[in-house]
Amino acid sequence: MRRKIAIIGSGFSGLSAAAYVARQGHEVHVFEKHDKPGGRARQFTTTEGYVFDMGPSWYWMPDIIENFFNDFGFNTSEFFELVSLDPQFEIIFADEKLSLPDSLQEMKMLFEKMEKNAGGQLEKFMKAAQYKYEVGMKDFVQKPCYKWLEFISPKIAVSALKLNLLTNFRSYVSKYFSNPKLKALMEFPVIFLGASPGKIPALYSLMNYGGYALGTHYPMGGFYQLVLAMQKVAEFQGATFHFNSNIERINTQNGKVTLLIINGKKHFFDAVVASSDYHHTESLLDASVKNYDEKYWQQKTFAPSCLIFYLGFNEKIHGLKHHTLFFENDFDEHIDAIYRKKRWPENPLFYSCCPSKTDPGVAPKNHENVFLLMPVAIGLNDEEDIRQKYLVNMIRRIEKHTGTTNLMEKVVYQKSYCVSDFRSDYNAYGGNAYGLANTLSQTAVLKPKIRNKKVGNLFYTGQLTVPGPGVPPSIISGKIVANEVSKFLTIQNEKHPVTAHF
Repeated sequence: MRRKIAIIGSGFSGLSAAAYVARQGHEVHVFEKHDKPGGRARQFTTTEGYVFDMGPSWYWMPDIIENFFNDFGFNTSEFFELVSLDPQFEIIFADEKLSLPDSLQEMKMLFEKMEKNAGGQLEKFMKAAQYKYEVGMKDFVQKPCYKWLEFISPKIAVSALKLNLLTNFRSYVSKYFSNPKLKALMEFPVIFLGASPGKIPALYSLMNYGGYALGTHYPMGGFYQLVLAMQKVAEFQGATFHFNSNIERINTQNGKVTLLIINGKKHFFDAVVASSDYHHTESLLDASVKNYDEKYWQQKTFAPSCLIFYLGFNEKIHGLKHHTLFFENDFDEHIDAIYRKKRWPENPLFYSCCPSKTDPGVAPKNHENVFLLMPVAIGLNDEEDIRQKYLVNMIRRIEKHTGTTNLMEKVVYQKSYCVSDFRSDYNAYGGNAYGLANTLSQTAVLKPKIRNKKVGNLFYTGQLTVPGPGVPPSIISGKIVANEVSKFLTIQNEKHPVTAHF
């Protein structure tokens, strides 16, 4: 029987959940507090003609994203043009720079130049990473993770040792490589998982395969093209989107959500899927029906927040690649500032994205579009003078790398985004940017549950629940929760074959 379902938020997990739930034949309404879809992946255009993606810029695991569209009879190519980047990115060390080629064979040659037998070791590493990717992304992360018994399957049991769940990523990489620069190169992908490589399970070498082996891509027009495409898919299934719609309260009674208060008005639904920040969603509930109290969240290890700058330059910056990692400083020192000292780093690392190198449409002619990102601890004070201090630091390092001068004088557009902005725009706990860190103690069943334990028709999706942070995992999260909603509604239809009123 057709039911009315509310989706709170239109980030990747919300878009995914909306599409899958609507395909089940239900009436789906997506409520988004902003004036457009995408959440952290929104996009904005300036009066000067710059087009900035606000969040994700690494298009990795293209097969996972493609699978979403295939599930609905589409291909990504029907919505946007995807191009492969070569080099995938450049990494800047204190004494040299390395460009990671798109070809795995060329990658092996690069590794061999830097360390004897490293090319062969890379091949072994990637073979093992491919196995983890195929088991992990196609089986392991597809579970709702209520109980460990979900993982008792012949395939996962046979794969247990090969998945290296109990080995930390840093130790695992060290078994293959000795050169510190190669180690840094191999450790980089797990930065997106929000913790030191010493705290991340070696299972996540699957990220190296999903990125390096499958390649780094870019959707022409910007990452936001993926958001728009997923919105269209959801709408094709019948989902309706409501923008500038803020959820103010989730009312419950007798173990069920009874209504949502949206922009001061009451709306009734048969089930609710919250892709909004998990902690914030629960703040809209009575304390008696929350899954977790404040102490629980305070004890969790969150992925970092970040300081972002969106910059428009009135001339080209020669020597800057589409993706560039500035790793001239000590990686562990920066990580220590984020997780142990919880303060601004003294010698930061940062990342630069210059999409106008690939896509001329995101900047005026002969101008440059640059996105700078520096990971920082959550909960920091981020006054404008602090932000500007780090902007000057990053610009000077770009000048040194590219041989350019006076770049600050060539900035014709500038906007910063940091901890307080994540908190105010997305209700992000502590101003986090990437959800919970994928540490061993926060993996699978140990993550916040995808379903409310006391309110049967309230579900959660996104980077604070299973399977974790990142665009592909968020898309998978939406599919997982849609399946759980379907199971719940099937039971409800058998018990109470009635339809609620909007």
